[in-house]
Amino acid sequence: MAEQHLPDVSQEATETKPEDLGFLADELPQAVLLKLLEGIDTEVVKDTEGGLKIGIGLDSSITPLRHPGLYLVQSVDFFYPLIDDPYVMGKIACANVLSDVYAMGVTEVDNMLMILGVSTKMTETERDVVIPLMMAGFRDAAQAAGTKIMGGQTVMNPWCTIGGVASSICAEKEIVVPGNAAVGDVLVLTKPLGTTVATLAYQWFNAQGERWGRLRAVVSVKDILLAYSRAMSSMARLNQTAAMLLHKYNAHGATDVTGFGLLGHAENLAKHQIGEVSFVIHNLPVIAKMALVAKSCGSSLRLLQGLSPETSGGLLICLPREQAAAYCKEIEAIEGYQAWIIGIVEKGMRTARIIEKPRVIEVPSKEREGYLW
Repeated sequence: MAEQHLPDVSQEATETKPEDLGFLADELPQAVLLKLLEGIDTEVVKDTEGGLKIGIGLDSSITPLRHPGLYLVQSVDFFYPLIDDPYVMGKIACANVLSDVYAMGVTEVDNMLMILGVSTKMTETERDVVIPLMMAGFRDAAQAAGTKIMGGQTVMNPWCTIGGVASSICAEKEIVVPGNAAVGDVLVLTKPLGTTVATLAYQWFNAQGERWGRLRAVVSVKDILLAYSRAMSSMARLNQTAAMLLHKYNAHGATDVTGFGLLGHAENLAKHQIGEVSFVIHNLPVIAKMALVAKSCGSSLRLLQGLSPETSGGLLICLPREQAAAYCKEIEAIEGYQAWIIGIVEKGMRTARIIEKPRVIEVPSKEREGYLW
């Protein structure tokens, strides 16, 4: 795939301070979230008189409508900016919202709402430059997905936030039920890991402080700049094709990999399986050189343990073993991006783990002049 050139932004936008935008704020920790949800019905997959129903616990809610055979698939998500390009940040925010619906195999989104928090710490000039660019990126990503923004909510807030709601009305045949993994299936991941590590490394490089001094021993400036561009490219890419192919290749369940990291989301998906199965992950596709960065930071960046948060990550999918390779090949044929078989489904008690010494797959495996990936 040819090198991707990201849009230029004005000097006013790039000079906005990361601390004022709330960069790299993580989702609420998984254990804390589960504690807060105690007392709420978190049973995920139910058979009701109206048909399938999915509640709190996975990526989207699925609600039977009063019209026979139709369901409302819906999700809401928002977060803080984590890069210094407002336009691309808007695209990432939209892609992140849509991924929750795509994880259910639903590829046609009827409408979106935009949720925007305008930081009270911004100057008038920063606000007038940054916010329209973020909104334009969100809008353009929605249009690329074949949907429209039909409304939303904007508030003043101490921190800048952006996100939204995605809604789809569809038939049951359009939904991939997430709880049907079977012994012998394999696990496929459709985007590389390491987005948070790449964005942090880029910030440390810009700060030219002690952390960058340590990183210089293991990576070059070129490595950091390429990783940052690759992270932006990956986060802004829609999971729509990956979702569409879930049906063709008979996927048994999927989730998107975001704030809880690969292992956190694998554990959540495993917990909600109907059968007595467990997930074992052997391979970790990682943005090139970011495994080195994570190792150099000791225990603070738990990338190789599967606990580093991701933003707008790929789909983690349970696929029949005999169909997984063809799935990966077709994604690459359509989009020009790789997908990887990273693990297996075995008999177990609905748990997930990464083996002690997983194989790290550098993405891309070899640099090509003029190509980002």
